[in-house]
Amino acid sequence: MSNTETREYVESRTPQASEKDRATEQASEETEQEETQVCPECGGTLVADEAHGETVCTDCGLVVDEDSIDRGPEWRAFDSAERDQKSRVGAPTTNLMHDKGLSTNIGWQNKDAYGNSLSSRQREQMQRLRTWNERFRTRDSKERNLKQALGEIDRMASALGLPENVRETASVIYRRALDEDLLPGRSIEGVATAALYAAARQAGTPRSLDEIERVSRVDKMELTRTYRYVVRELSLQVEPADPEQYVPRFASELGLSDEAERTARELLRNAKRAAIHSGKSPVGLAAAAVYAAALLTNDKVTQSQVSDVANVSEVTIRNRYKELLEAGDAGIVA
Repeated sequence: MSNTETREYVESRTPQASEKDRATEQASEETEQEETQVCPECGGTLVADEAHGETVCTDCGLVVDEDSIDRGPEWRAFDSAERDQKSRVGAPTTNLMHDKGLSTNIGWQNKDAYGNSLSSRQREQMQRLRTWNERFRTRDSKERNLKQALGEIDRMASALGLPENVRETASVIYRRALDEDLLPGRSIEGVATAALYAAARQAGTPRSLDEIERVSRVDKMELTRTYRYVVRELSLQVEPADPEQYVPRFASELGLSDEAERTARELLRNAKRAAIHSGKSPVGLAAAAVYAAALLTNDKVTQSQVSDVANVSEVTIRNRYKELLEAGDAGIVA
């Protein structure tokens, strides 16, 4: 065989040999991984003891590995302020900011790294930097739209006392509406309010339309119209509000006992079994149940106080109150 033929033969065999070598290495790595997951002595489960830096078998106590690497921070913190001061990483990404928190933000304090106040010339420079920084963070109309809407969602959620997960969900809903071009012909405030209302209902912490309207910059008619449009176009799964979801908040604001809250929940469950809740406002049912439970447990609460907390009329409370008591009596008899 000539040198040319030998070289061609070797080159033709090299890819196959390399593939076999890779397969062998992968099989050996999988075998080693399986061996490290079980004890080599008894086949028991291995756990990592982070306090001692060891990997120990839970069955026989064999120390399989020691002096493992501690991947946590080398510092300790005893409160949140000290933890924030020592941490060398940034905040996690969030949907509550238009850039998801990935850009740099210049603080408003006119102080240097040592806490000393800046001179007048340095303050002017920092102000110019802040101005240009804001311009770079919102480069087009879509980002400016998103920034305004997310700020509106955060403002309304703070006024309504909604948790962080509701704000994140509302931000995701608004981003979807913006991506699917649902905003033309509708105000930014209207779509942002509708997204927050839908997110609160999805999270099981609903707020009534009257409560949403008080903190929003749109009226109830525009809110309901935009809400139905967003839910339909985005195919959101929003279940009807459960009256029991309003009870803890009403009872807390009225200072009622746990017994009164449990009684109110039981009255609402009896109403569901009697099917008298269909077609009625869940807020009105919850307010009437709280008032009836307060009377049954000898808590001093007036209809006027419940009306102010739930933002429903006293007439509604009296009408639903009688229906709930009748359903409760029927449930007791049954």
